[in-house]
Amino acid sequence: MKNVRSPLGVIAMVYEARPNVTIDAGSLCLKAGNACLLRGSSSAKRSNEVLVTVMQDALTKASLSRDIVQLISPDSRESVNELGQLRGLVDVMIPRGSASLIQTVLRQSIVPVIETGEGNCHLYIEGTADKQMAIDIAIDSKTDRPSVCNSVETILVDREWATLHGHDLIHALIDKGVTIYGDDTLQTLNENVLPVTEEHFETEFLDYVVAMKTVNDSGEAIRHIDQYSSHHSESIVSNNEAIVERFQQLIDSAAVYHNASTRFTDGGEFGFGAEIGISTQKLHARGPLGLEALTTNKYVIQGSGQTKGVQYSHET
Repeated sequence: MKNVRSPLGVIAMVYEARPNVTIDAGSLCLKAGNACLLRGSSSAKRSNEVLVTVMQDALTKASLSRDIVQLISPDSRESVNELGQLRGLVDVMIPRGSASLIQTVLRQSIVPVIETGEGNCHLYIEGTADKQMAIDIAIDSKTDRPSVCNSVETILVDREWATLHGHDLIHALIDKGVTIYGDDTLQTLNENVLPVTEEHFETEFLDYVVAMKTVNDSGEAIRHIDQYSSHHSESIVSNNEAIVERFQQLIDSAAVYHNASTRFTDGGEFGFGAEIGISTQKLHARGPLGLEALTTNKYVIQGSGQTKGVQYSHET
């Protein structure tokens, strides 16, 4: 008996904007043995048409069916809902894009969905954190590429650390062009810090904007993340091993970092090569979705006449 990987079947990929997703999704699905239906956005319609034609011509040259990869017209919004009703023909849907797109697919689809993530990610600077390391990680997590889902949207800072080093952290962020919404404590450290609201903590800014909050301890930080996180990526900067271990055990996200930027949550960085998205759900895959995530498993059993019924001896 052995357990082997097998294709999911027909994967419907629904995504916005970026034409590179067309190539990533088509090639990954093919490599994992799946057929792929691609429904991109109208803004990239012509690019997607050209790219799919290139892939289909390559399939033909390789003596494979060009229908393995197909493009669904984006001209009608109803096409997304129609794909979600094709249970039995489509095996799984993978939405990738804005939170509204993902939630629409989740609500309307009767086809199983792999939810790729909105990234309301958090950085927690614990009281024992090295000053320069914390500032460097905060800058990288927020400003390296703020428009992607693994950039940090909220920074939580231990109150004592903020008293000692908060001014320098805020100055470094502002110097990089970041708009900061912070609580009363942080506003007293810099006049450019704007008042923060609950709406800011709920927002995936995807821009040079960050929400900040001081906390009394790691427990308060964990509770805040539990309330507002999209379960994508969170990081703690700390030199306290016990607090780090507790943080990584209790935080329920696809990736939980210690003393590192959240910007590493990526298929290439994790050693998977290309990825089709980053899953924030618990089933059937979580985190960057590489080739293995586009397969399921099956048991293959070789016998030599075995039967399951009760076996009686001659004495019986």
